[in-house]
Amino acid sequence: MNSTYNPGRVAGLLYLTLLGAPLRLIYIPNTLFVTGNATTTANNIAAHELLFRLGIVGDLFTGTMSLFLVLALYRLFKGVHQDLALLMVILGGLMVAPIYFVNTLNDAAALLFARGADFLSVFGKPQRDAFAMLFLRLHGHGVLTNEIFWGLWLFPFGLLVYRSRFLPASWASG
Repeated sequence: MNSTYNPGRVAGLLYLTLLGAPLRLIYIPNTLFVTGNATTTANNIAAHELLFRLGIVGDLFTGTMSLFLVLALYRLFKGVHQDLALLMVILGGLMVAPIYFVNTLNDAAALLFARGADFLSVFGKPQRDAFAMLFLRLHGHGVLTNEIFWGLWLFPFGLLVYRSRFLPASWASG
């Protein structure tokens, strides 16, 4: 084992990889989506397809890295309390990552409708725009579902940090 290897550092570096998530969560919606206007939103997605695709890749990357993060944290905390560490893995990775992956299908469908692929010619432009908005809203519901797990996994994580005594005694006493 390398003398510079430190499981805490590995987990910290993996945590930093999640900093790309705001691209799809904040930047893309604020840049491309117009509330209540499906046509403008669909036109923006079609006009900025590369940015929208980058958001899809970002979601796939974030879902993957969330799995690696919770596994690194599990290695760090399994000696503190194995059951709590396992609960943290389930809530913070095994529940979150599949939602990320499935949610990218909603974005892919929105992109297909916004671009107006040939096989969608049976739908008029307003219908395609409405479908694009529908899939963007479904993506939003997927994010809301993930937000629940983003909050829940912090309970076992916080308990593990507290029980590990990694924090200085002056922090724990308040």
